[in-house]
Amino acid sequence: MICSVCKKELKSAILNNVEINYCPQCLGLWFEENELRWAKDEKDEDLRWLDVDLWENEKKFKISKDNKICPVCRMPLYEVNYGSSNIKVDVCNLCHGIWLDRGEFKKIIDYLHQKADKEIIENYYKNLFKQLGEVFIGPEPVKDEILDFLVVFKFLKYRFLVRHPVISKMILGMVK
Repeated sequence: MICSVCKKELKSAILNNVEINYCPQCLGLWFEENELRWAKDEKDEDLRWLDVDLWENEKKFKISKDNKICPVCRMPLYEVNYGSSNIKVDVCNLCHGIWLDRGEFKKIIDYLHQKADKEIIENYYKNLFKQLGEVFIGPEPVKDEILDFLVVFKFLKYRFLVRHPVISKMILGMVK
Protein backbone atom coordinates (compact mmCIF):
# COMPACT_ATOMS: atom_id res chain seq x y z
CA MET A 1 0.00 0.00 0.00
CA ILE A 2 1.11 3.53 -0.81
CA CYS A 3 0.74 6.57 1.47
CA SER A 4 -2.10 8.91 0.52
CA VAL A 5 0.10 11.96 1.19
CA CYS A 6 3.77 11.09 0.54
CA LYS A 7 3.31 8.28 -1.95
CA LYS A 8 5.75 6.17 0.14
CA GLU A 9 5.24 2.50 1.00
CA LEU A 10 3.14 2.04 4.15
CA LYS A 11 4.47 -0.06 7.01
CA SER A 12 2.53 -2.23 9.46
CA ALA A 13 2.32 -1.44 13.16
CA ILE A 14 0.28 -2.31 16.22
CA LEU A 15 -1.74 0.54 17.71
CA ASN A 16 -3.66 -0.39 20.86
CA ASN A 17 -3.65 -4.10 19.93
CA VAL A 18 -4.89 -3.36 16.40
CA GLU A 19 -2.73 -3.91 13.33
CA ILE A 20 -2.80 -0.79 11.16
CA ASN A 21 -0.65 0.73 8.43
CA TYR A 22 1.32 3.95 8.77
CA CYS A 23 3.61 6.13 6.70
CA PRO A 24 7.15 6.33 8.13
CA GLN A 25 7.62 9.75 6.52
CA CYS A 26 4.47 11.78 7.33
CA LEU A 27 3.26 9.49 10.17
CA GLY A 28 -0.25 9.28 8.73
CA LEU A 29 -2.33 6.26 9.77
CA TRP A 30 -4.47 3.98 7.61
CA PHE A 31 -7.32 2.12 9.33
CA GLU A 32 -9.23 -0.54 7.45
CA GLU A 33 -12.95 -0.95 8.17
CA ASN A 34 -13.68 -1.06 11.94
CA GLU A 35 -10.00 -0.75 12.93
CA LEU A 36 -10.35 2.87 14.11
CA ARG A 37 -13.24 1.87 16.39
CA TRP A 38 -11.27 -1.10 17.71
CA ALA A 39 -8.17 1.03 18.37
CA LYS A 40 -10.30 3.66 20.12
CA ASP A 41 -11.99 0.99 22.27
CA GLU A 42 -8.60 -0.48 23.24
CA LYS A 43 -7.14 2.96 23.98
CA ASP A 44 -9.85 3.75 26.52
CA GLU A 45 -12.54 1.22 27.43
CA ASP A 46 -14.70 4.02 28.90
CA LEU A 47 -15.11 5.34 25.34
CA ARG A 48 -16.23 2.05 23.79
CA TRP A 49 -19.92 2.99 23.97
CA LEU A 50 -19.34 6.23 22.08
CA ASP A 51 -19.09 5.52 18.36
CA VAL A 52 -19.14 7.90 15.42
CA ASP A 53 -20.67 6.76 12.14
CA LEU A 54 -18.59 8.52 9.49
CA TRP A 55 -20.81 7.17 6.70
CA GLU A 56 -24.03 8.42 8.27
CA ASN A 57 -24.49 11.26 5.78
CA GLU A 58 -22.60 10.74 2.54
CA LYS A 59 -24.09 14.00 1.20
CA LYS A 60 -21.60 15.83 3.43
CA PHE A 61 -18.63 14.06 1.80
CA LYS A 62 -16.28 16.34 -0.09
CA ILE A 63 -13.44 15.13 -2.27
CA SER A 64 -10.27 15.54 -0.20
CA LYS A 65 -8.76 18.94 -0.96
CA ASP A 66 -5.30 17.34 -0.92
CA ASN A 67 -6.27 14.85 -3.65
CA LYS A 68 -5.58 11.92 -1.36
CA ILE A 69 -6.02 8.45 -2.83
CA CYS A 70 -7.21 5.34 -0.97
CA PRO A 71 -4.22 3.02 -0.39
CA VAL A 72 -6.47 -0.01 -1.02
CA CYS A 73 -8.93 0.99 -3.76
CA ARG A 74 -6.80 3.69 -5.44
CA MET A 75 -9.90 5.92 -5.60
CA PRO A 76 -10.12 9.50 -4.25
CA LEU A 77 -10.70 9.84 -0.53
CA TYR A 78 -13.49 12.02 0.83
CA GLU A 79 -13.03 14.54 3.61
CA VAL A 80 -15.57 14.46 6.43
CA ASN A 81 -15.78 15.84 9.96
CA TYR A 82 -15.32 13.30 12.72
CA GLY A 83 -18.73 13.52 14.37
CA SER A 84 -19.55 17.05 15.45
CA SER A 85 -15.87 17.95 15.88
CA ASN A 86 -13.76 20.11 13.60
CA ILE A 87 -11.40 17.19 13.00
CA LYS A 88 -11.27 16.43 9.29
CA VAL A 89 -10.62 12.79 8.42
CA ASP A 90 -10.36 11.20 4.99
CA VAL A 91 -12.55 8.19 4.22
CA CYS A 92 -12.98 5.77 1.36
CA ASN A 93 -16.63 5.22 0.56
CA LEU A 94 -15.80 1.89 -1.16
CA CYS A 95 -13.75 -0.06 1.40
CA HIS A 96 -14.67 2.15 4.42
CA GLY A 97 -11.01 2.73 5.23
CA ILE A 98 -10.01 5.87 7.15
CA TRP A 99 -6.87 7.97 6.72
CA LEU A 100 -5.73 10.05 9.70
CA ASP A 101 -3.01 12.63 9.36
CA ARG A 102 -0.33 12.86 12.04
CA GLY A 103 -1.81 13.63 15.46
CA GLU A 104 -5.45 13.16 14.48
CA PHE A 105 -5.90 9.94 16.47
CA LYS A 106 -4.99 11.80 19.67
CA LYS A 107 -7.35 14.65 18.73
CA ILE A 108 -10.15 12.13 18.18
CA ILE A 109 -9.57 10.56 21.61
CA ASP A 110 -9.54 14.01 23.25
CA TYR A 111 -12.74 14.98 21.43
CA LEU A 112 -14.44 11.73 22.49
CA HIS A 113 -13.46 12.31 26.14
CA GLN A 114 -15.09 15.76 26.04
CA LYS A 115 -18.17 14.40 24.26
CA ALA A 116 -18.48 11.48 26.70
CA ASP A 117 -18.27 13.78 29.72
CA LYS A 118 -21.02 16.00 28.30
CA GLU A 119 -23.23 13.06 27.26
CA ILE A 120 -22.94 11.36 30.64
CA ILE A 121 -23.90 14.53 32.49
CA GLU A 122 -26.64 15.80 30.16
CA ASN A 123 -28.08 12.69 28.52
CA TYR A 124 -27.21 9.79 30.79
CA TYR A 125 -30.52 7.94 30.76
CA LYS A 126 -31.04 8.49 27.04
CA ASN A 127 -27.61 6.96 26.33
CA LEU A 128 -28.18 4.14 28.81
CA PHE A 129 -31.43 3.10 27.12
CA LYS A 130 -29.89 3.55 23.65
CA GLN A 131 -27.05 1.19 24.58
CA LEU A 132 -29.51 -1.29 26.07
CA GLY A 133 -31.52 -1.25 22.84
CA GLU A 134 -28.37 -1.82 20.79
CA VAL A 135 -27.77 -5.05 22.72
CA PHE A 136 -30.77 -6.44 20.84
CA ILE A 137 -30.58 -4.66 17.48
CA GLY A 138 -26.85 -4.02 16.81
CA PRO A 139 -25.01 -2.62 14.85
CA GLU A 140 -22.02 -4.30 16.52
CA PRO A 141 -21.88 -7.96 17.62
CA VAL A 142 -23.97 -8.70 20.75
CA LYS A 143 -20.89 -9.17 22.96
CA ASP A 144 -19.57 -5.72 22.00
CA GLU A 145 -22.99 -4.12 22.55
CA ILE A 146 -23.24 -5.70 26.02
CA LEU A 147 -19.80 -4.36 26.91
CA ASP A 148 -20.82 -0.90 25.64
CA PHE A 149 -23.95 -1.02 27.82
CA LEU A 150 -21.94 -2.07 30.89
CA VAL A 151 -19.54 0.85 30.44
CA VAL A 152 -22.42 3.34 30.41
CA PHE A 153 -24.12 1.56 33.32
CA LYS A 154 -20.89 1.84 35.35
CA PHE A 155 -21.19 5.63 35.18
CA LEU A 156 -24.43 5.42 37.21
CA LYS A 157 -22.30 5.01 40.35
CA TYR A 158 -20.37 8.21 39.59
CA ARG A 159 -23.54 10.13 38.76
CA PHE A 160 -25.01 9.09 42.10
CA LEU A 161 -21.88 10.20 43.97
CA VAL A 162 -21.98 13.63 42.31
CA ARG A 163 -25.74 14.20 42.56
CA HIS A 164 -26.12 12.95 46.15
CA PRO A 165 -22.88 13.71 48.00
CA VAL A 166 -24.43 13.59 51.48
CA ILE A 167 -26.03 10.16 50.93
CA SER A 168 -22.82 8.96 49.28
CA LYS A 169 -20.72 10.04 52.30
CA MET A 170 -23.13 8.26 54.65
CA ILE A 171 -22.99 5.04 52.60
CA LEU A 172 -19.20 5.23 52.31
CA GLY A 173 -18.99 5.88 56.06
CA MET A 174 -20.96 2.69 56.75
CA VAL A 175 -18.68 0.63 54.51
CA LYS A 176 -15.53 1.58 56.41
